[in-house]
Amino acid sequence: MRGFGFLEHGDVDRLRFVEVPEPEPGPGEVRIRLRAAAFNRLDRFTLAGIPGVPVALPHVLGSDGAGTVDRLGPGAVGVREGDEVLLNPGIWDGVCDACVAGNEALCRNYRIVGEHTQGTAAPYVVVPARNVHPRPERLSWAEAAAVPLVFQTAWRAIATVGALRAGERLAVIGSGGGVVPAVIQIGRLLGARVVVAARSRAKEAAVRGLGADEFVVFDADRPLDRVLWAASEKRGFDVVFDSVGAPTLPRSIRALARGGRAVVVGATAGPVAEIDVRTLFWRQASIRGSTMADAGEFREVLGHLGAGRLRAVIDSVRPLDEAAEAFRRFEAPDLAGKIVLTVPAGA
Repeated sequence: MRGFGFLEHGDVDRLRFVEVPEPEPGPGEVRIRLRAAAFNRLDRFTLAGIPGVPVALPHVLGSDGAGTVDRLGPGAVGVREGDEVLLNPGIWDGVCDACVAGNEALCRNYRIVGEHTQGTAAPYVVVPARNVHPRPERLSWAEAAAVPLVFQTAWRAIATVGALRAGERLAVIGSGGGVVPAVIQIGRLLGARVVVAARSRAKEAAVRGLGADEFVVFDADRPLDRVLWAASEKRGFDVVFDSVGAPTLPRSIRALARGGRAVVVGATAGPVAEIDVRTLFWRQASIRGSTMADAGEFREVLGHLGAGRLRAVIDSVRPLDEAAEAFRRFEAPDLAGKIVLTVPAGA
């Protein structure tokens, strides 16, 4: 089977189409004939190589996908061949203490499609039957492929880990990529005041269109914490969503209100940050890490998407044959939303 990925870790020059065995579903698994797939920044990290995460080579990228159920493995239930589905890219074992308690995101054997397993930038992918969900009627194939990873990540980070409540203040650091548009919409849905902080006003119109109440710009002369402090009328933010990491997290923490929560879901600009712990104990604030979502959280956010309360934000759509060009959109300063691939029937 021909898929898009790499033969060895490295930079984007290592990207290419690779040949991997056509997957067959095992016990409790299904095979999906993909109609659309989507990239995430996780794919960039997988390409570069994540310490401690072994990857079978050659490797196919892509965590998100939508298509039709093509084949059932022994014992697969709750789904039929021909069903139109999207997949939850988070895979858990279902038997550990966390899974039994319904906390699948804390599974010690948690894996992600396209990172720990072969991905979706190919004609077929195999996942557990419990990981497929009916494609909401209002979502196109491209939209269905665009939403799973970013919206479940955003939902858990904001609604569960961040415990955002109506009337609170949410600061979102950055204005690009796939997760930020989801965070803005979820913050608005939960009844918070949403302020987006970025280094330029290039995407202000787009984020305001998603429901942001205010857009502020920070730079060396206008540090992030001071800009946010002013935007909060010197009260601080109840939740600060930060996926940037080292360059912003110390100042994100200084912008917290008393009892505030800084929620970290990534470190796109560096993983090591130095913080002043006095801010934490004096304001009784906290730093909370979050990733992916529980099965129940995924169903909840999918329900909002199906009802039209949340919507996919797509930057661009290209055919699978143009996957290399699509992937290079990550380098574009005007990137806004998900990068989606369509998978033709004859791929």
